[in-house]
Amino acid sequence: MELELGRSKRARRAYGFDEVALVPGRITINPDEIDVSFALNGATFALPLLAAAMDGVVDTGFAAEMGRLGGLAVLNLDGVQTRYEDPSSVLHEIASAPPEQVNVLLQKIYSAPVQDGLIGQRIEDIKSAGAPCAVSTVPGHAERRAPIAQEARADVFVVQGTVLTARHHSKSYRHLSFRELTSSLDIPVIVGNCVDYATALELMDTGIKGLLVGVGPGAACTTRAVLGVGVPQVTATSDCAAARDDHQRRSGERVAIITDGGMRLGGDVAKAFASGADAVMIGSIFAAAAEAAGHGNHWGMATPDPNLPRGTRIRTGVRGTLEEILFGPAHVDDGSMNLIGALKSAMGVCGARTIREFQDTEMVIAPSIKTEGKLQQREQRVGMGV
Repeated sequence: MELELGRSKRARRAYGFDEVALVPGRITINPDEIDVSFALNGATFALPLLAAAMDGVVDTGFAAEMGRLGGLAVLNLDGVQTRYEDPSSVLHEIASAPPEQVNVLLQKIYSAPVQDGLIGQRIEDIKSAGAPCAVSTVPGHAERRAPIAQEARADVFVVQGTVLTARHHSKSYRHLSFRELTSSLDIPVIVGNCVDYATALELMDTGIKGLLVGVGPGAACTTRAVLGVGVPQVTATSDCAAARDDHQRRSGERVAIITDGGMRLGGDVAKAFASGADAVMIGSIFAAAAEAAGHGNHWGMATPDPNLPRGTRIRTGVRGTLEEILFGPAHVDDGSMNLIGALKSAMGVCGARTIREFQDTEMVIAPSIKTEGKLQQREQRVGMGV
């Protein structure tokens, strides 16, 4: 239903994670008997979770551990891992910088050039650990870096920008053709980010295997404030999932919908899948893992932009190991640990044995779902400074 904003403008109502709730199913299922695996271009991952291509999260060690546990981490080829032979000192410098100096420091650090030789080296480090390797780059560098990544045996190539479309107009540079890119590679291509049905459908027609959904929902991202652009994640995921289903009916090919950003707790992750996601990409929750590269800090990869930074460094702290964040035991009661346990429990009470079945879960508009009857919890958290 459209609402009137003024005499000349109407708009749809859109919904985020805090505004909806899942309705329990008519049957319940033992969480131990639920399958949460994720398929991408013939490969199957035990966990439907991707670690975001952010320098505060993924380095080679984190990627290896994520792979060991059944998920997939995405290494950013435009980050410090490919600009510096030893990025550890750079990451410590970012983590210890005063808040008023961090953006200038990030701009300085990211002015160093990417070294092609380090791309292959980092991929090899991840592969030699026995983990699958996904890498990400911006559209302007995709044509150059894709063959390097494929030759180094990367398993997935991700092209990621603030907003991507299948049609881009510019008189000053040549637009990346996703159709040409996908046809030139033997490995699957994931692109993003996107938030609407029509654009998603056009991108799927280019041969991509996965689509990242979300503009500006990440904890460290300020795109929505700086540009005023974005669609809340429940609506964006549902719209893009509709495009996936229509594309599959038409072509027989299923493109994975990957909700990217905005998930702070296990309940948000569950709602993303119920909205239509096949997998989710997470940044800030994983930044709080002991293995994360940022030492308890997280920053958006648009933060170092020399002209218009669209992110900030946030302090996540270290909550536990990656294994604890994924599988528990949880040391906190706020839903930020044991994500897989929470997901399986949500699926169980909604009567879904698989992610595909969970996508059919009934949802209700419920802006009071997290506050109804929770006065004492709110007062306690305020008193604790949470």
